[in-house]
Amino acid sequence: MKFKITLLVFSFLSIVSFSQEIPDEEDKTIKGQFDKIFRTSTTYKPAGTPKKYKVIDLNKYQILKSNVLDSIKKLEKLISEKENLLLKERNNVKNLNTNLSKTKVDLDTALEKENSISLFGKQLNKITYNLIVWILVLILLILLIYFIVKFSRSNSLTKEAKDNLFDVEQDFETHRKKSLEREQKLRRQLQDEINKQRS
Repeated sequence: MKFKITLLVFSFLSIVSFSQEIPDEEDKTIKGQFDKIFRTSTTYKPAGTPKKYKVIDLNKYQILKSNVLDSIKKLEKLISEKENLLLKERNNVKNLNTNLSKTKVDLDTALEKENSISLFGKQLNKITYNLIVWILVLILLILLIYFIVKFSRSNSLTKEAKDNLFDVEQDFETHRKKSLEREQKLRRQLQDEINKQRS
């Protein structure tokens, strides 16, 4: 039993000692690496001066230098990529603004063409065009009515003149016939008188 207790205590102690040996998660950032070097470096204080100096292991310094330079290269590369992306985006925005202004000009031109009509080489607003067309239609309609009235009046006058002419011709024909009859009657009377005088 003593052996079991000893074994149990020994196992407990070994577990505790192993758990203490497991290192904490290291901070891999540049700040964490500087803090680790500061903690692990030795302190040196020369005699007679209040200043303290830290002595850094050369291998740790080389590793830190390499890590810092790698981080700087990565950051420079990231900055360069961001600048390139920013430049591309600025160019893209510039192109989009150019296209937008061109599209606005095209839209204004299309709206102007839609709202206007070309008449004799001039662009007229549709309202103005419609006003001109309706005024012309109204003028033509008034002229048509005027000429219809004039034609009707002239036609009625012509018809009346024809009727009057026909009446005058009939009166003339009647008068001519009567005159002819009278003349014939007078000739007969004259002939009768001449015959009477001869006999």
